[in-house]
Amino acid sequence: MNTTASLNRLNLNHFVQHLLAFFQNRQALAVGLVFACDSILFGSWVAHIPHVKEKLHLSDAELGLTLFAMPVGLLIMNPMTGWIIAKLGEARACFWSAVGITLAVCIPINAPNTVVMAFGLFLLGLSSALINVAMNTCATNVERTQGIAIMSSCHGMWSLGGLLGSGIAGAVIALHVSPQVHMGIMAGLVLLATFLLQPSLTAIPSSSRTESGEKAGSSFVRPNLDLFLMILIGLAVAMGEGVALDWSAVYLHETIGASSQIAALGFGAFSLTMTSLRFFGDAIIPRIGAKRWLQLGSLLAASGLVFAILLPYPPTALIGFALLGAGCSLGAPILYSASMRVPGIPPAAGLATFATFSFIGFLAGPPVIGFVSEAFGLYYGLGFVAIILLISAGLSRVVKLF
Repeated sequence: MNTTASLNRLNLNHFVQHLLAFFQNRQALAVGLVFACDSILFGSWVAHIPHVKEKLHLSDAELGLTLFAMPVGLLIMNPMTGWIIAKLGEARACFWSAVGITLAVCIPINAPNTVVMAFGLFLLGLSSALINVAMNTCATNVERTQGIAIMSSCHGMWSLGGLLGSGIAGAVIALHVSPQVHMGIMAGLVLLATFLLQPSLTAIPSSSRTESGEKAGSSFVRPNLDLFLMILIGLAVAMGEGVALDWSAVYLHETIGASSQIAALGFGAFSLTMTSLRFFGDAIIPRIGAKRWLQLGSLLAASGLVFAILLPYPPTALIGFALLGAGCSLGAPILYSASMRVPGIPPAAGLATFATFSFIGFLAGPPVIGFVSEAFGLYYGLGFVAIILLISAGLSRVVKLF
């Protein structure tokens, strides 16, 4: 008993020390704060979508069509991000894309009509795509030059930022503060943070040049087998995230009869386990192995959905979505990092290619689930994603992670 307790204490100390090392490393923390700032603004904006819908008198279909402007911007920019980063360098790309996000996010909340709103969301998509590749590349550069693991912690900062952003927005809404004022203040704070973080980001050695000293200007590549398998696994993970974001509340409320308050906890349970594991992921992954975790994570995520389907009660469904969050938590950090280490492919180009295709899974997943649900019921929609995650577990056995 004492030996087991001591071992558990040592393991916990190891994880805590690893996390403390992340927060005490100036460059690592700077990159993590870029992740958090990006997500804080996104979480803040999402909370005000109902206000914009009511202000502009939009139907559900009109709102959905207008919101699609952001994914369009993301998909258009993703293939060009590698080229832009090769020209600017990762630090400057982070800086200018962050500036673009702070300006763009203020447009939809103040939009007088859907055209202006769509334009603002399109610009937000362009900037978000660039900062996504730039900040992940910065994280990889810190790992490469300092010999430390920070990717999972950085993604944990992104998850934490989204929770903080939505939480602050909820408090602001309860206090009846104008959404325009709230978004203006948040954008101003993130803009200030962007200027303060720039010196630390600039100090990170760049990977935008090849070993011969020439700029790695390839912006998008045709996936080889290794990158293609990573993309397929990433699609499955993204679909798992998408089902939690868009369908957890619907499943809890409309399918198994939970109250609106309980239904809202579905995504919260998912986010809690995802955020927690991401902060400890940099210590967990080396011990378990990235490849093994991809297998176990996919199986855990699939089991969470199956658990929610076979035991259709609010408490068990919440446990199921928590298991889904745990299973999906480290997939993105592992695959983002691995996509930048594929032999023969420039890091930013590998990441841009992976991000473009995996994002399709995040976009396509919820509508596909909707079609399956419309035809057969939401039980089958969740089951479809569980099958995709099981296939992902199989692919994780053969994928090469460099």
